[in-house]
Amino acid sequence: MPEIGCYGLAGHTDSPRDLVDEARLAESLGIGSVFLSERFNVKDAGVLAGAVAAATDRIGIGTAATNHNTRHPLVTATMATTLHRLSGGRYAFGLGRGFDLLFDVMGLPRVTGAQMADAIGIYRRLWHGEGFGHSGPAGDYPWLSQDSSFDEDIPVLMMAIGEKSLQLAGRVADGVVLHTFFTDETLARAVAIIRAAAESAGRDPASVRVWSVLATVEDSIPEEARLRKLVGRLATYLQGYGEVLVRANGWSLDDLQRFREHPLVVGYPGAFDAIGTVEELTRLREEVLPAHWLAASATGTADACAARIQDQLDAGADSVILHGATPSELAPVVRSWAARRDADVLDRLPVNPGRAEVAR
Repeated sequence: MPEIGCYGLAGHTDSPRDLVDEARLAESLGIGSVFLSERFNVKDAGVLAGAVAAATDRIGIGTAATNHNTRHPLVTATMATTLHRLSGGRYAFGLGRGFDLLFDVMGLPRVTGAQMADAIGIYRRLWHGEGFGHSGPAGDYPWLSQDSSFDEDIPVLMMAIGEKSLQLAGRVADGVVLHTFFTDETLARAVAIIRAAAESAGRDPASVRVWSVLATVEDSIPEEARLRKLVGRLATYLQGYGEVLVRANGWSLDDLQRFREHPLVVGYPGAFDAIGTVEELTRLREEVLPAHWLAASATGTADACAARIQDQLDAGADSVILHGATPSELAPVVRSWAARRDADVLDRLPVNPGRAEVAR
């Protein structure tokens, strides 16, 4: 089922080896792609993608995401080329903006759209065997070259939330991964922005594959885990970049301010999805977070969650990442979706998550 994906090692982990079994189970369930986020602990994007490529035979693999400013462009291009060949063409390379405050404390430049577009151009030239000097927003490099024999067609994914990022993705990326907790209306608007930007850049709008990211918390998951995956996850996003998400959805900034000023939130010592207790998360749900914010997700029975997958496709997404749950937790939803999906249409999607079926 190439139209659905999941994240490997969803959330926090101290055991990256668990990814091997997760990826094999996802493949056996029929999940089309596994996406890998990067954190500066035990979640190195290249290592994780290599593990999935080695442990599986059919599933698509996407980095969602790493940042261009944390590695030299030749190192990043080499990572992607290696994974492309190791996976037999199943790999899509993904970039995101990252977090300004984190880059500040790391001593790295903050990421801009111009830098991302420039970096993507560098990677593509290297993947196609060019050797060149470069000076641009992504940096100054006297000479860059991998192998003059290379002619690698590696899809590039971009992560996007705001309108400018969506437009940039439509202009330069092969695929776009949106953000969790987008309303269906926001999803439809984001897809329209991406398609319009692609068309204005002289590209076929259908050539850009758009992935919705749907928080999926099915009823069979224990209550504490459900709270952590839904309430804790949304609260963590609001801690980090709440205004971006709230503005994207057209939600009330006053509600965001009430969240920030709530006694439980002020001075909280960590991420709610990592250390929040049942009592704290229940309090957030009942006292702080508007119910319609949490409703931008898939919850309830497996059938109800599967219906929400269709909602995402109806809103214009090409594919849907079932976010925040492991493959074993997603199994009931995947089985329900398999019984209702339109195979004649959806089976035409490529295995590689960065490729789209181009309209003819």
